[in-house]
Amino acid sequence: MSDSRFSYSIETLSQITRDILNQARQSGASACEAEVSLGFGQNVSVRRGEVETIEYSRDKGLGVSVYFGQKRGHASTSDLSPEAIRDTVAAAVSIARYTASDEFAGLADEKLLAKEIPDLSLYHPWDLSVERAIDLAKECEAAAFAVDKRIDNSEGASVSTQEALFMYGNSLGFLAGYPSSRHSLSCAVIAEDGGMQRDYWYSSRRDAADLESAETVGRKAGERTVRRLGARKIKTTECPVLFEAPIASGLIGHLVGAVSGSSLYRKSSFLLDSLGQPIFAPFVQIRELPHIPKGLASSPFDSEGVATHARDLVKDGVLQGYFLGSYSARKLGMASTGNAGGNHNLILESSGQDFAGLLKMMNTGLVVTELLGHGINPVTGDYSRGAAGYWVENGVIQYPVEEVTIAGNLKDMFRHIVAVGTDVLVQGSKQCGSVLVEKMTVAGD
Repeated sequence: MSDSRFSYSIETLSQITRDILNQARQSGASACEAEVSLGFGQNVSVRRGEVETIEYSRDKGLGVSVYFGQKRGHASTSDLSPEAIRDTVAAAVSIARYTASDEFAGLADEKLLAKEIPDLSLYHPWDLSVERAIDLAKECEAAAFAVDKRIDNSEGASVSTQEALFMYGNSLGFLAGYPSSRHSLSCAVIAEDGGMQRDYWYSSRRDAADLESAETVGRKAGERTVRRLGARKIKTTECPVLFEAPIASGLIGHLVGAVSGSSLYRKSSFLLDSLGQPIFAPFVQIRELPHIPKGLASSPFDSEGVATHARDLVKDGVLQGYFLGSYSARKLGMASTGNAGGNHNLILESSGQDFAGLLKMMNTGLVVTELLGHGINPVTGDYSRGAAGYWVENGVIQYPVEEVTIAGNLKDMFRHIVAVGTDVLVQGSKQCGSVLVEKMTVAGD
């Protein structure tokens, strides 16, 4: 796998990492770890058929943590010159010498470190010229405008490509890294017909060949925008709420936050002591699959070198595990789950209904396609957010809705998920179809 597109080869990053670890040892550190990374990218955006921005980014940096027993010092720099590396290691050493001891500090458990590094097909460079990127963005926006003459303005269409390379090593002998890529197309437009509405669509993949076409992204953005014209308010009511797939993954995000180590040891989670307890209906299954080829959140090891493994997070509605790095695991008297740095490809399995089937199952209620604000209390699980979407009667969408608030408690919402759709979207680290919650309060007029 070629790394010639980067300003440093993976062999050079390996040597820099070794040098950092050696310098830390020579300074008397009992343990150390370092990560060196490079990245570059291009982003082109057009608005109303005219080029608005052309951006290039190129980043590099390193971070080093040294340990003197249980004392930790960390320093970082964006300069990879030998002198800057020496200064950064010296800074980390100096910080560690004057830092209070923390019994939970230290490297990951050696026996948990990844021994084999599978190739997960995460690097697919896109040789995209600026001219071609401009053409794609224009094609995307034009497809949105072509949907309906009431689309009369645009927030723009963008084409982005990013590539990165990193190496992580520690004094336990772990040294590994790999290149990765991520590419995306997006479009947002505005329609007017007695009132203005906006909506958007985007596609994101490791491999540009797997992206939705520019025409498809633009058309979906246009169709979603036009559907929202004529939106009304509704009376305050209690009813089923169907979270459309693009935002339903946010519910999984709230679960991740609640069962992550830092929330648990700080006792700032509404799911304290929930391990082994039913938190969803029995049909709910959530798996973490870190080794999906080309997965947007795939990784053979976490940011501490701990091997990642497929696992059940929720099985038959029962919580099977947490998201722990080494530090939070020690605080909780547990072992790292390989999640230092975040979750990997969480998949909420469908209960078998397509979107139309979910509407029929709901009968009368609210489809939510957009959420506004951040009215979530992570300690109590209280949930209240502005929303827009569609009112449904007899399983059929009747009209668009705006300026409502949906409210409930995440514990109750999780338990009252009654169906998960087959309309799965792959746009990030959490994947699911639309999610039907049996009952929530919808506040309108």
